[in-house]
Amino acid sequence: MTSTAALPTEATAPPGQGRDPHARRFGLPIATCLVMGNIIGGGIFLLPASVAPFGTISLVAFAVLTLGAVALALVFGRLARRHPQTGGPYVYARAAFGDFAGFLAAWSYWITSWVSNAALAVASVGYLTVLFPAIGAHKWSMCLAALAMQWLPALANLAGTRWVGTVQLVATVLKFAPLLLVAVGGLFFFDPANLGPFQATDQSPAGALSASAAILLFSYLGVESAAVSAGEVRDPARNVGRATILGTAGAAVVYLLGTLSVFGLVAHEKLIASEAPFTDAVNAMFGGTWGGTVVACAAVISMAGALNGWTLLSAQTPYAAAKDGLFPRAFEKKRRGVPVVGVLVTTGLASALTVYNYTAGSGGVFEMLVLVTTFTATVPYLLSTAAQIYFLLSGRADRVHRGRLARDGALATLAFAFSMWLVAGSGYAAVYQGVLFLFAGVAVYAAMSARTTRRTTT
Repeated sequence: MTSTAALPTEATAPPGQGRDPHARRFGLPIATCLVMGNIIGGGIFLLPASVAPFGTISLVAFAVLTLGAVALALVFGRLARRHPQTGGPYVYARAAFGDFAGFLAAWSYWITSWVSNAALAVASVGYLTVLFPAIGAHKWSMCLAALAMQWLPALANLAGTRWVGTVQLVATVLKFAPLLLVAVGGLFFFDPANLGPFQATDQSPAGALSASAAILLFSYLGVESAAVSAGEVRDPARNVGRATILGTAGAAVVYLLGTLSVFGLVAHEKLIASEAPFTDAVNAMFGGTWGGTVVACAAVISMAGALNGWTLLSAQTPYAAAKDGLFPRAFEKKRRGVPVVGVLVTTGLASALTVYNYTAGSGGVFEMLVLVTTFTATVPYLLSTAAQIYFLLSGRADRVHRGRLARDGALATLAFAFSMWLVAGSGYAAVYQGVLFLFAGVAVYAAMSARTTRRTTT
């Protein structure tokens, strides 16, 4: 195993960063918004209708998943305190298991980020057409709208970390206002008669719980956001863990209360067939038909904020790997606190995938790629939780807090089980295709490792 005892730290700002008005480290509020904004994208606006066919037992599944997500968030907080560097899962996997494990974490996370960005941009077009119907007139106007949704956040990233933080804070506030309106205000209009049966399928309770959980499993992807950007967070050893917990808890409250409110505002039979459950909920609260515009605005803002945060994350992991010679050196270049090459390359790849989606005309290909990311996203989680278990069992006093050994061990075990559940929920096809993506990265690792060896021996 490659020795990684001397991992570099980024506890201090790079030279000149403090003097650059466009590069600014994130405080606790911005880091928390980054986590919340990346966890909650656009899926929440369809989530209640997706799980309604299973009955209110899906709320139980949500509660169980929330416990797993919080455990994962706590593990990331512990790991970030030990390794407060940009890269998150990549840093933890490499510190515990060497370069190859670190590369797999970085490679899989990178694939997840740019494919997911393309998916978010394409999904946002449906909401944009509600606000601007002309966009839906032709596939090229839809394609241009999706590209604009990708490149506007990319430009905010290229303007510097100061602008990334500002956009993330504004987007989080704007999108949470209507969500909280339904999540909290909806409770005052709650009608228990709308809930429908506890179990609406012929499955056993365990089967219904697992089936609804499979849909909800990926609602919490993004809990690692603050850890991945730890190098850009002020006092990361302290603030990354707090931001991860606060962001995950905040997202969980919005998810649970929002879904519960929609269940109680929209009749079960109508909710099952609904294509815009939050729109129906707003209309049920206040009457009229203006809820569609409100929800469309919230969804576009939500996705723009998620794209802003994920664009930064998509560049941070390759940046950390490039510093260690595991990604091309171009990814190491930073300007205004942002890895500019990483932003441009990942946004370019996402744009190419978006154009392919609108021109190929072969249904299912794009959806398959998006499904694969649900598997690749969990690989860094598994490696990170395994790294925490390794640190706890290794017996090294500098890595283990003796007074919290039992508690940290239980959290790490629960987080590892949650990550395995995420993999299982991906489905056989996604796991099969995802493994092929990982194996393709092995060739890249071989080339980069050979280049590093050649440089050190000549």
